[in-house]
Amino acid sequence: MKKISINERPDWQGIVESEGFDFHTIDGERYWDERGYYQFSERQISDDLEAPTQDVHAMCLDAVERVVASEELLTRLAIPPAFFDLVRDSWREGHPHLYGRFDFIYDGNGPAKCIEANYDTPTSLLEAGSVQLLWLEHQVAAGVLPAAATQFNTIAEDLVRAFDAFPNDAPFHFSAMSGSREDRGTTDFLRRMAAHSGIDARHIDIEDIGLRDGQFVDLDGQWIQRLFKLHAWEHIFHEPFGKAVPGCDTQFVEPAWKSIISNKGILALLWEFNQGHPNLLPAFVDREPQRPVPAGWVRKPYFSREGANIELRTPQGEFVAEDGPYTDAPYILQEFVPLPRFDDSYTLVGSWVIGDVAAGIGIREDDSLITKDTSRFLPHVVLD
Repeated sequence: MKKISINERPDWQGIVESEGFDFHTIDGERYWDERGYYQFSERQISDDLEAPTQDVHAMCLDAVERVVASEELLTRLAIPPAFFDLVRDSWREGHPHLYGRFDFIYDGNGPAKCIEANYDTPTSLLEAGSVQLLWLEHQVAAGVLPAAATQFNTIAEDLVRAFDAFPNDAPFHFSAMSGSREDRGTTDFLRRMAAHSGIDARHIDIEDIGLRDGQFVDLDGQWIQRLFKLHAWEHIFHEPFGKAVPGCDTQFVEPAWKSIISNKGILALLWEFNQGHPNLLPAFVDREPQRPVPAGWVRKPYFSREGANIELRTPQGEFVAEDGPYTDAPYILQEFVPLPRFDDSYTLVGSWVIGDVAAGIGIREDDSLITKDTSRFLPHVVLD
């Protein structure tokens, strides 16, 4: 694994915007950064990333099976009791799902260490599944990269196969908060993949979803039979419309059982159930979140997103923290392992599961030890 500098494509902004990726720059700073790429060997991908992704995914599904059978565990994960049956039934009835992403600490030498499981809202899916693949195709065609260069990236085609699990006999609505370019770009990408499966895929802003006679309806007053919602389950559980979810007969994607894996309490359960696994880090519920974070540990709220409200203290005592709004839920402590540093950047590997198959990676960089929403996304190459 190494980072290699490269010239960016002329008019790269226009190229990526043609893919629906118009949030490539955030507050004047690059979010998509193609001035460099990460190169991996086939062995690093297959042994150190693909296989562990499959293993940790299997451990997560095992954890879901245990949690739905235990009110104590559902409670420990801060799932409201009013939604216990919704979560249980969505799992036991086999409600299909699309994706998940693990964040791994990896420097080219195994074992990769999982520090996050993101299984509900698909941050960086468009970038990983489409934008970086188009970059590779352009660079190979231009002779900048050798013809043998590939990516660990079947995300788009695997999404099409995942959508094949859904009937195409009714419209499938895809929703995001209005005004978010990132969320709209991501849901539009998913709609395109669904359309390849013959699905009538329609967009609706979350704010435009109505409730009539206990059913969710679109702007034409039609029942929404299937709904992809780029909106976290932990928010839905506490919103007024959330009360209608258990009885509405809408099929939700991602399904409610993803609420078990999408909060960081799962990291403590994974360690409890699989203690010593080489791809996991010790993690525990933090019983004293008011105390300073101990040296050599990271404190994370259950429902933090994009690095918000994370605090860490290195074994040497250096303290790093990121502000945010997630202060009303339990916390975990996870053993600190530093992100590897390439040039002046700390690097994180996001490894995707589509359906139940390890499907590709995306790379994020930051100037700090905490990866956040503004952290840069760089493409990758697999080349021996």
